[in-house]
Amino acid sequence: MSARLPERVAVLVVRDGVLPLGADEAVAEADGHALVAGSRAAAGARELVAARRVWTADSGTSPAALSVALAPLLAAVRIVILPASPDGRDLAPRLAAELGRPLLASALEVLPHGADVLRLGGSALVELTVDGPFVATLEPGVRGAVPVPGPVETGELTLSAPAPAVPDAVHVADLDTSADAGDLAAARRVLGAGGGLGGPEAVALLAEAGAALDMAVGGTRVVTDAGWLEYARQIGTTGVTVDPDLYVAFGVSGAPHHTGGLGAPRHVVSVNTDPYCPMTAMADLGIVADAPAVLAALTRRLREVGDAA
Repeated sequence: MSARLPERVAVLVVRDGVLPLGADEAVAEADGHALVAGSRAAAGARELVAARRVWTADSGTSPAALSVALAPLLAAVRIVILPASPDGRDLAPRLAAELGRPLLASALEVLPHGADVLRLGGSALVELTVDGPFVATLEPGVRGAVPVPGPVETGELTLSAPAPAVPDAVHVADLDTSADAGDLAAARRVLGAGGGLGGPEAVALLAEAGAALDMAVGGTRVVTDAGWLEYARQIGTTGVTVDPDLYVAFGVSGAPHHTGGLGAPRHVVSVNTDPYCPMTAMADLGIVADAPAVLAALTRRLREVGDAA
């Protein structure tokens, strides 16, 4: 495949072949065109479902060096889109500076001549217009992405490695990225706590199950307002937006202000006594049962498995 890049391209930084949060959404916003750079880039590219054409380049992930290496390839690309993942947020401003163009951060939609972006702490949507090429970061969990059928055109790129003119990021330490300690917005599997759990004791059990299953724990506003979970774990339009592969909701009714922060989970399981609640209606699997009882049984089983190991 030709190395000439189209008018819109999504730039994805992968680490050991793992795609960033919001990767497919950024690719879909770029009309299916992706440039995947980082360690084991080809392995990451194979996990994309919204791609039509993909270019891969094995490289480092330091943002200053990567922006210098990518800039010559992207100079003729009018719209460069990155997911607003941690690496995307690091790379985007450096890449925009290297290309000498504006950065439109926190976009909900990338338009032909600008973007709709969130401002004022997410409480205002502003349309920004740009006269010329630009770089944008797209908020994960908002746009969604439809799988593209058929084979994907692929190509390999070789990046030069000139030294950046500005100081680069320095690796200091590896932080704990387990589900219960990591960024809820980036979690691929999430357990959801709803008011139907009944109290802090059940939510504590949910946290125990999450640790055993390596799943992040979030909750509805009812749960955080009651003090059963910290507000940083609130999922919804007034909390964190997630976009997991799996969301398991315990006692969650599915009010719009909660489901509005769920993005587009690939699989949803709902445990609720109400078979007609919105959460169960949108679920792939609905378990019509008492959520605290199901959670207690699950926790007992996980303890048995842990003891046997």
